[in-house]
Amino acid sequence: MKTISIQGNMRADMGKSATKALRREDGIPCVLYGGEEEVHFSVVGRDVRDLVYTSDFMVAELTIDGKMHRSIVKDIQFHPVNEHILHIDFMELVDGRAVKVNLPVRFKGTSAGVKVGGKLQQKVRRVMVKVAPEDLVDELFVDVSSLGLGQSVRVRDIQLVGNMELLTSPSIPVATVDIPRALRSATAAAEK
Repeated sequence: MKTISIQGNMRADMGKSATKALRREDGIPCVLYGGEEEVHFSVVGRDVRDLVYTSDFMVAELTIDGKMHRSIVKDIQFHPVNEHILHIDFMELVDGRAVKVNLPVRFKGTSAGVKVGGKLQQKVRRVMVKVAPEDLVDELFVDVSSLGLGQSVRVRDIQLVGNMELLTSPSIPVATVDIPRALRSATAAAEK
């Protein structure tokens, strides 16, 4: 499991003027919920860059005033014009309490359809699962080695780990092997 450590500072003032002053100093207001109590804190913008701008799933180890909290990013609010981060919601991971997360999907194997000239098109990049923190993984895999030309692999074919419950519709295609136009015309010419 990939983790990233982030240092946070408790917020004393949570009004509009205090929040604006915090953002002027490259601070980001944050909230941590899901545990015993909500914690309002702030982080420096450059500390969360590797957590926010990645396609990987990571667990954030927040250190707020000397106390460590394992958490995941639940929501991020961006400014509509300049795309600066306005606010981050973190959810604390409590053992035994399941959480809903979007996990990235990766491929295993090489498709037989790709070997003969097809093109593998990924339709779904992330799937929603419900999982306890002790069974949490950073990515899920689907085997594409049996795919021929024109075939697809679906969400139900993803290899789940531990006690995961799949929340994304199982009939949605994750990847398909498209037949290129040149290969289709060559096949049609051979049939004539």
